Amino acid sequence: MQVSNKLTLLMSFVALCSGVLLALMIKLNSQLAMYSSPLWASWMAHGIGAITVLLMLFLLRKMLMGKEAKSALNADANLSRLPWWAYLGGVPGAATVVLAAVTVNSELALAGTLALMLVGQLILSCIFDCCGYFGVVKRRIRFTEVIAMVMILLGAMLVIYSH
Repeated sequence: MQVSNKLTLLMSFVALCSGVLLALMIKLNSQLAMYSSPLWASWMAHGIGAITVLLMLFLLRKMLMGKEAKSALNADANLSRLPWWAYLGGVPGAATVVLAAVTVNSELALAGTLALMLVGQLILSCIFDCCGYFGVVKRRIRFTEVIAMVMILLGAMLVIYSH
């Protein structure tokens, strides 16, 4: 197996784990919203998330002290080249937590919510790929990708309406 194939396999596994964590996060946040409110759940999720990331940065810096990779954590050097819109990722993140907390606690449940979230992510991703928005490398959407999106949409409808 070539290095690029191994890397693709590893990245696929990491993406899969990310999806598992996303489902767990949405379920936990929706549970919190059920006993408080979606806005409170979003506030708590992002506050605890900020603390978690600070701890991870602290631990990572400790582990990399004295190594060449230490410079990779030096964010100050690269911030001046960052586009202004790159700071806005927390806005859709907060909205996602609020909206998902509402829909998970509805008849859509967790599976229906995640299925429709996946459809929405695919549609927006294809628009970004096609138009090159936000620095995404512009590329043509293939017919097989359109077929895959239609099949995922049909699968989402099956998940939602099979109950």
